[in-house]
Amino acid sequence: MAIRKAIIPETVFSRLKNIKSAPVLSEDKASTRTKKEGSSLSSSPVSSQRSQIIVGVDEAGRGPVLGPMVMAALAFKEEEIQKLAWLGVKDSKQLSSEVREDLFERLREVVHDFRVEVIEPDAIDLSLSESNLNWLEADTSSRMVSELAPDKAIIDCPSVNIESYKKYFHDKIPPPLHDSIVLVVEHKADVNHLVVSAASIVAKVMRDRWIDRLKREIGIDFGSGYTSDPKTQRFLAAHHDKFPGLFRTRWQSYKRIEEAKRQKSLGDFEGK
Repeated sequence: MAIRKAIIPETVFSRLKNIKSAPVLSEDKASTRTKKEGSSLSSSPVSSQRSQIIVGVDEAGRGPVLGPMVMAALAFKEEEIQKLAWLGVKDSKQLSSEVREDLFERLREVVHDFRVEVIEPDAIDLSLSESNLNWLEADTSSRMVSELAPDKAIIDCPSVNIESYKKYFHDKIPPPLHDSIVLVVEHKADVNHLVVSAASIVAKVMRDRWIDRLKREIGIDFGSGYTSDPKTQRFLAAHHDKFPGLFRTRWQSYKRIEEAKRQKSLGDFEGK
């Protein structure tokens, strides 16, 4: 299955050493592979003994009816992880948007390597026609982890069946990494592990910036994209057929709007 992806542009995160305020994603970078960055991102001195590399993986935007889901995998040297606590890193849901933006910038002091993938609504719809959202997450995050090739990866598990998800994830890791990597797959990993909390912050900031860009492009403030948001509810009802690439058409909330429209059209026809 082809998944549409997007990178973090160089001006946003990959040139972390040189930036102060990262701009919104540029449009010409969309739908391309995640840019690889090497250990030059690390601020730690070179050691004669190889550092253990720990990766945390999390997502943002799994549930909304519109906009992308963003997945982030951040790699850290084990001895650098304590710095995340000193910076005040927590699960992104426990932080204000202002604090997330600040931490996004300050993570440049600690991160060793990273991958980010932006999965757009049409790719999410396609995945649901072939499997489910859990396996889409596993396919994407296992690929990012494989590229980073860490000693250990900690994954925030979206499935109720942790063992099944972990096995599926592990089976996607190619040799020789498959035999050496330590996988930790658990619920609430974004709360319990700093490396996953850091990934959750990056994913959330990138999704928020992506959503802000979409609002500017169409000239409408549609809120957060979640159906609990009144702005999103009104936008979905009024514009679901005007911006087809923006919505996840397999979401029940979208299907209900489509069905209501069909019923109204049928009623208008019968009334003539």
